[in-house]
Amino acid sequence: MELVLHQPLKSWLQVTQSCNLECRQCYGDCDARPRGDELSRAEFAALIREMADSGLIEVFVEGGEPLNRPDTLDVLAELTPHVMTRLRTNATLLTPEVARRLKEIGVGEVYVDVMGATAATHDWHVRVPGSFDRTIEGLRNAQAAGLPVSLLVIMTRRNVAELQQVLDMAAELRVPRVGVLRLYPLGRARTHWKDLALRLPDQMAALDALRVPESVHLMTSWHPKDGNCCWQNAGVDATGRSVGCAYLRDYADYGNVREVSFLDTWNDPVYVRNRAGHVDGGCDGCEETQGSSGGCRSTAYAFTGRWDAPDPFCTETNGGTDVSQLPDDLDERRVRPAVPATSRLL
Repeated sequence: MELVLHQPLKSWLQVTQSCNLECRQCYGDCDARPRGDELSRAEFAALIREMADSGLIEVFVEGGEPLNRPDTLDVLAELTPHVMTRLRTNATLLTPEVARRLKEIGVGEVYVDVMGATAATHDWHVRVPGSFDRTIEGLRNAQAAGLPVSLLVIMTRRNVAELQQVLDMAAELRVPRVGVLRLYPLGRARTHWKDLALRLPDQMAALDALRVPESVHLMTSWHPKDGNCCWQNAGVDATGRSVGCAYLRDYADYGNVREVSFLDTWNDPVYVRNRAGHVDGGCDGCEETQGSSGGCRSTAYAFTGRWDAPDPFCTETNGGTDVSQLPDDLDERRVRPAVPATSRLL
């Protein structure tokens, strides 16, 4: 039985495309300068009211680096009275004062990105020396403020040998949850794909080899555990563009909330189709696929150019696709929408 929602349950919200790091694995090709067309605080406040009225139960806030935007705490303060709010950060700007403020505001959970268990590996990925120590310090500041903290690590060719150490480090730091994530073909990660990406069998072998400490819950982002999240998720980037999911930011454009309402973008015909989860190529009847609707639409589209293709990060339907090599025509699939000249949110 197909589950059809008339409004999203969760949403991704990008508050800025600026960042204080220069990560090779960045999904947004972010740098220190914010885009001049990012939503203002007033526009975010109006959007948040629409989100709350739509019945959302959870919002996942990201950047760039969200704490790189001066008024992010004000935006979060608008958000937290209405929905469960989770914040993803590199934690280098998470001072004791910021951590206490996040706790006071009511942020429900902080996800901290680490790219290895050593400074050498982490700092190679983020390309700013000293970042690893600052990230761990920020994580400890969040814990001291009483914020629930989880770790996220994106598996790459350069850190795969340290994944076990990351899990052990989490146990030592008393972090209860670790997410080991796949690399997505987005942003700056596309440019560095050959240096970062592993073949799917090597990724699976690395996951199978992990010994998870008793105090740690492991989350992974490979199909079928990471399904087609489009069925319940909305997503808005820092310029107001509705993309459905953080991992669709390069490939989808369902309208801009400066022009049309949040729920109108949710009902865009292309997004309605993607949420339905109709996938060709061997998913029908597969027990692993039930409830995951064919896996991630971002990677399916990036590698095939088809929204109805199965997720190539699924071992059952990979079909020989070498996910360590990007398609030559990938750049042709990216969307480049214009920003509206006026905003209905003001």
